[in-house]
Amino acid sequence: MTAATKPLYIVLLGAPGAGKGTQARLLTEELGIAHVASGDLFREHLNNQTELGRLAKQYMDRGELVPDDVTIRMVMERLERPDCAKGAILDGFPRTVAQARALDEALSTRGLQVDIVPYIKVSEETLVARLSGRWICRQCQATYHTLFNPPKKPGVCDICGGELYQRSDDTEETVRRRLQVYFEQTLPLIEYYQERGLLVEIDGEQEIDAVYRDLLAAIHQVAGVGTE
Repeated sequence: MTAATKPLYIVLLGAPGAGKGTQARLLTEELGIAHVASGDLFREHLNNQTELGRLAKQYMDRGELVPDDVTIRMVMERLERPDCAKGAILDGFPRTVAQARALDEALSTRGLQVDIVPYIKVSEETLVARLSGRWICRQCQATYHTLFNPPKKPGVCDICGGELYQRSDDTEETVRRRLQVYFEQTLPLIEYYQERGLLVEIDGEQEIDAVYRDLLAAIHQVAGVGTE
């Protein structure tokens, strides 16, 4: 596999539980470009207690979305790092049309652009089933599911033996509320990229490998990269 000579920028869309993180990691290995996840950026800034991190924490502690200007500053700073020289898979950003426009403007100043926007589409009922039974290892962050991927020993991580816990926002009621907010906020973003001919819907109800193959095929068609 060789990456495209021109930097490749992929905006990966999908609701919580759609498998964006998993697919982004697979694509990163295959395409040789950076995986830029907004969640990782927030944690990095929070852990390092940067100015942006402290500002973001005020909103996160209240359960609110971090404002666009703060998120944009984090992402643009990240895209300047050497590992993004060949491009990046953006996961969790942009979340709004304002962020999408800001990204377009920032890339255009370098003669670049978003190349493709795969949308991993999964029904609400499937997403609820995936999210409401999730358990996470406190030590290595491995993820389990009471129905689909239970640990060998209840409450104990198969990988490192760490304690498993369930986040308070993984109850069905909370999951449905999170999804409603996501879809309401993301619909304008989907329309934004549809109008620009960049959006490609991917069936996220399939097995992980099948989703991955469809993603690679779509990227290959648009950007001229893929497996050899």
